[in-house]
Amino acid sequence: MSDSLIREAAVLRDVAASDAPVYAALARAVGWPHRAEDCAMAIGLGHGLVATIAGEVVAAGMWWPYGESHATLGMIIVSPDHQGAGLGRRLMQGLLAQVKDRSVMLNATAAGQPLYEKLGFVACGGICQHHGEVLEVAAPLLAAGAALRLASVADMAELERLDRAASGLPRQALLASLLERGECAVLERGGRAVGFSVLRRFGRGLLVGPVVAENDADARILMAHWLQGRRGQFMRVDIDAGAPLAGWLTSQGLKSVSDVVTMVRRNWPTVQGALRLHAPASQALG
Repeated sequence: MSDSLIREAAVLRDVAASDAPVYAALARAVGWPHRAEDCAMAIGLGHGLVATIAGEVVAAGMWWPYGESHATLGMIIVSPDHQGAGLGRRLMQGLLAQVKDRSVMLNATAAGQPLYEKLGFVACGGICQHHGEVLEVAAPLLAAGAALRLASVADMAELERLDRAASGLPRQALLASLLERGECAVLERGGRAVGFSVLRRFGRGLLVGPVVAENDADARILMAHWLQGRRGQFMRVDIDAGAPLAGWLTSQGLKSVSDVVTMVRRNWPTVQGALRLHAPASQALG
């Protein structure tokens, strides 16, 4: 079938919860690690489109709203058998029509970046994926007055405050979903929460993110908390490209394996204060 016939034959429809297994199959076809459970979480938090030909899902993409002003966009996948036919552009145009006037952020592969640039996205940074089998990681050393503890649902308001200060976005639904599926560690200093990190199952193993902290030292403590005692387990952490933590993660067995380009269409959210997002919940969700 010619490229033009493929474009004309494809039918776009809203993504549904029942699409999680086929979405995961699409991901595996392009070498991504997403399980059906990971796709189900993403679908439950956002909106999206799938492209079908003769009833078969051949492409998909999603977006996640954070308030009325911003959204992230990701998990844009076209089946290898149908790449190059313009389905990616058609899918993106449909997603952007749903997003409407929101500013949109995404992390682009090298293959996808030229299309996103044509659609008005500009590069503003990058993310580096670190993963591998954990080595022998020492427990983090805490200074006097500092403490680490596990979070509970009762901490939700405080976690939302920290996360919003770091990301500039209202992400209550994302945090609630993460706490439902994973564990959260809170770093306190002088009895005051100054950061947190989440551990959950994702892809081939365990993923640490988001990590919210005021500085690299605190971010390292929040990462080391989850890495300690997990020798031989497969774990993943995504960090800003060029971040000082890259060398430390590599020394713990989590090597740099791939980079993506962070892009934005319109405006990046405003962040004030010292808190920063040192690792995202995922490259798609932010």
